[in-house]
Parts: sequence; C-alpha cells; structure tokens
Amino acid sequence: MAISPNLNSLAYFEAVARTGRVSLAAEELGVSAAAVSQQIKQLEEQWGVRLFRRKDRRLSLTIDGEMLFQTTTTAFRMIREARSAVLRQRNSRHLTMRSSPSFAVRWLTPRLKPFLDANPDWGVRVDATPDFSDFETEVIDLDLRYGSGAWENLHTECIIHDLVLPMCSPEYREQLRALSDDPVIQIANARRIQSVKALYQWDIWLIVHGIDPSTEHAPLRFDRSNMAIQLARDGAGVVLDSVTLAHEDLERGTLVPLSTAFDVVEFPAYWLVCPPRHVSRRTVSVFAEWIRTEARTFDASIRQTLSDLGCSFRPARDQEPGLR
Repeated sequence: MAISPNLNSLAYFEAVARTGRVSLAAEELGVSAAAVSQQIKQLEEQWGVRLFRRKDRRLSLTIDGEMLFQTTTTAFRMIREARSAVLRQRNSRHLTMRSSPSFAVRWLTPRLKPFLDANPDWGVRVDATPDFSDFETEVIDLDLRYGSGAWENLHTECIIHDLVLPMCSPEYREQLRALSDDPVIQIANARRIQSVKALYQWDIWLIVHGIDPSTEHAPLRFDRSNMAIQLARDGAGVVLDSVTLAHEDLERGTLVPLSTAFDVVEFPAYWLVCPPRHVSRRTVSVFAEWIRTEARTFDASIRQTLSDLGCSFRPARDQEPGLR
C-alpha cells in the first residue's frame, strides 16, 4: 500500500533545501535543528532514497532531492501566497451592493459620506440597477430592493416604509385650485404623471378614493421615479409617488401635496436583502446597522414634515394590489 507523504516532513525538507542549512531552516520554522534533522531522516527512510549529500557539514541535493525540491518549493510557495491572499481578503473591508436607481440617487448616495468617513478603510461599490442580484452567481453582498418583500430563501428586512401621496409644484397646484376648490375635481382635471414600476399606481389610488380612473388627460408614464418626480417639480402635472424619494423637494417646497384631504398611504417598500449566510459578514452587519439608524432618523423627519404640511396617514389596505 502506498504511503502518503508527511506534509510536516515535506515542509521541513523544503525549508532545508531552500536555505541550504539545517540551522537556518530550524530558525525559520521555529523549531530545533535536531527536530529538523529527525524529520529529514524519517522522510528519507519512508521514501527509501537519499535527499541530501552530507560533506563537511554542508548539504547538497541529490538527483532525487532536486526533483522533490522543485515540486515542494512550488507547492509551498503557492500555499503561502494563497494564505496571504486569504488574510488580505479577511482583513479588507469591501462592500458591494445593488440598489434600485432612483433610491440610490435620491436617498442612499446623499447619506453615504458620513458612513465612508466613519469607515475610511472601506471600499464601497453601488450598482444602481433595477435588476435583482443572483447571489449564487454574482459577487454581491446585499441588495437594497424596492418591492413587496416576498423573495424566497433570502433574508429580508424592511428598512423604510414608503409614504405615497399626489404631489405637484406649487404653481401647478394653484392652476388646479383656480378650476375648483374640490380636490376630486382637481385630480380629475390634472395631468397625471405615472411611475410605471411603483407598487402603488394611479388606477388603484383613484378607485380607493372613489374617482373615475378613466378621466385621464394625456397620461405621462416613466419607468424611473426620478424622472417622474422631476417632471412634477417642473410643473408638468401631478405625480403619485414615493415621499422617500421626493423628501428633499417637499422640505424645500418645490413639491407640495396636491391636497391634505387625501391621506398619505403607508406600506413597507424598501428592503435590505441578502442570503442568510451574508448576515454574519462584518461588512454587511455594520452597513445594516448604519442604514437602520439612518432610516429611523429619516422616518421621524419626513413624518414631521408631512404633519407640518397638514397631512395624515393611513396604512395600505390588504386588498390594494401589490401591497402587503
């Protein structure tokens, strides 16, 4: 039966062959010279060959020893390099995440600098894309996803409850108020701007508020909330969209609620998503705690802003499609 090589003996042999001295190898390995000599002797006895010629306290490799050295020195160098790479990776702080584009631009990026200042040795990559990550084939630590939260076999944590209401520029609101004091009539005569990927759509909102959804004037549809909100701010119509994304405009007054007669609709919408095994990663856990804190601060601030504007809130009802 073949005898498996003793890796410890091979490591001692490689060190002696590379340094040319038992004493130097022993110093490198942190053992006694006698221990090194004993391992070399056992290796030669096990293999039945001489690996070194010994003359006047000097060592030189035999043909068999040279053959073994060429193999072992390459193998141990590769192991040392792999160990160094593993240690560098373990000690590095690199976070790769994916985020929906409008959330990345309007909410996440403006808040990142304090996080980066607190973690100056971190590398952070954000891919702003509507495509969800395939964690089995892509090198992604986490997703910040917009949606219902119904993703199987993944860790999901709601970080922000969205608040949705009709918004427009102050000038456009005045134009609608000039037509009527009734907000229902104002909505019926408004040009409605639609974010087609939003969970809460105009047709549902109109039905819930008892307004005929067929009354639509030259509809405007965009697949990015960022574009829809911008257009509403420019006075092109009324947008039904996320206060999470429009908070700066509401705080500045460049966007205003169309009417406080309509409650702000509330539902869970923005999620931290990753495989359960990623939760224990230090980068993920540190970032998750940071974004929870940011989200709590934001939620308190934006609710206060809306309250100051005279708005009231209601949870989305279970029968409203797309929401839970």
